[in-house]
Amino acid sequence: MNDLVERAAGLAAFHLDTADLANRWAHVQGVAAQAFRLRAAVPDDDQDLLIAAAWLHDIGYAPALVKTGMHAIDGAIFLDQEGFLPRLVALVAHHTGARFEAAERGLIRELDAFDREEGPVPDALTTADLTVGPTGQPLDVSARIEEILVRYPHGTAVHRAISRARSSLIVQTEQTHMRLGHHAE
Repeated sequence: MNDLVERAAGLAAFHLDTADLANRWAHVQGVAAQAFRLRAAVPDDDQDLLIAAAWLHDIGYAPALVKTGMHAIDGAIFLDQEGFLPRLVALVAHHTGARFEAAERGLIRELDAFDREEGPVPDALTTADLTVGPTGQPLDVSARIEEILVRYPHGTAVHRAISRARSSLIVQTEQTHMRLGHHAE
């Protein structure tokens, strides 16, 4: 395991491997394992970055790190303070439709403090996140989106954001799977 991935996994475990966050920790471990499986969808130089971002994507749920109430931004703020690469910080900030949720919460300015990347790495991170359920179980993207919509009540910021983001999230997962298909040729 490379130093970046090892540091990310250790920090995620430190903040998320608690009784109160047991399901979140199981999800994060599953997402990291899925990112490892999807790594061929990104350039070789970005594979460790993808896996590290998967370990850290939900670190903002740790109660001690909450600043805005939006986990993607809170995680990014913490990781920036910890001196992580700006690109990794930005991947965490913008993961899995975060822009839609930030709009719902009135936090676009806070999110825009982090550069937004498009392409294979954020697509693969979203795919990893959306193919692992809330307790680490594998799910297909449609089932995962439905699970989120059921878990977060209608009218909440997350429910509204995921409803609006659904088609773009599906496109990101399709692009990742296409890249995997092309890689195998």
